[in-house]
Amino acid sequence: MKAIRCNKYGLPSTLILEDIDALKPNEKEVLVEVKACGINFTDTLIIQGLYQFKPELPFTPGSDLAGIVKAVGNGVTHLKVGDEVFGFVAYGAMAEEVLVPSKACFLKPPQMDFPTAASFMMAYGTSFHALKDRAKLQKGETLLVLGASGGVGLAAVELGKLMGAQVIAAASSDDKLKLCAAYGADHLINYTTDDLKASIKDLTNKKGVDVIYDPVGGNFSEAAFRAMAWNGRHLVIGFAAGQIPKLPLNLPLLKGASLVGVFWGGFAMGQPKENMQNTMTLMQWHTEEKLKPHIDKIYELQEAPKALEAMMNRKVKGKLVIKIN
Repeated sequence: MKAIRCNKYGLPSTLILEDIDALKPNEKEVLVEVKACGINFTDTLIIQGLYQFKPELPFTPGSDLAGIVKAVGNGVTHLKVGDEVFGFVAYGAMAEEVLVPSKACFLKPPQMDFPTAASFMMAYGTSFHALKDRAKLQKGETLLVLGASGGVGLAAVELGKLMGAQVIAAASSDDKLKLCAAYGADHLINYTTDDLKASIKDLTNKKGVDVIYDPVGGNFSEAAFRAMAWNGRHLVIGFAAGQIPKLPLNLPLLKGASLVGVFWGGFAMGQPKENMQNTMTLMQWHTEEKLKPHIDKIYELQEAPKALEAMMNRKVKGKLVIKIN
């Protein structure tokens, strides 16, 4: 089968399309014929050896996937050959086939096409776990979303509105913010041209925000935290800016605020029943047309390095998808 291979850590241009051996499922694994693979910012980190875990070389990147079950291992009872599914893996999905842990593989709703299904799990799973389980976001609270036009950011904007929050979207351009407004953001901040802290204070009548959704890091984290309301929660999602910030610990003390780590992958694998409940809620909202991933562009498998370059260069709004024929 064909797969995008990372033979050495580096930039997307070092990735190669290769033929590798076909796969066979082990116990509690599902072999999926991949029809679509969603790209996440973490994919750009993994191929450079910059993520919190480093796969053994060589490996196939790609986490979000949708496709058709080709075989199931012993102990898999909820899926059968021919089922249309979506799911996630740590890596391996930029290929014609992938092995998926059975507890990370779900039946795809009939009305959901493969590119949409491959865009859904990590973005909405991460954002819903963050807002519901970690922040315990309440109706009427104010939510600030940094990097709001990206895959997880846009999902957080959409979910925040659905959960009854006032949503402030912050992004790096007016064009990106226009998309955030279309997804329900109440207020917009261009942090390339506007002072982030001052803008938050102005928009909240100096009260500050109750919850910060932060997949960006860098210099924006501290500026946002300084505009936090009393008893606020700062959700640490990731570090797309490339810099892990160092926060003065007197700030949480003075604001009675919390720094809250969000590792959805660990939650999904460690608490599969709770993750399934969240997934069922998200699927119901999608069926009711309350959630809709924004797919910026679809690439062919051999174009995966170009897609990853676009992600690294901050040229993406919403999600990118690789379609595999």
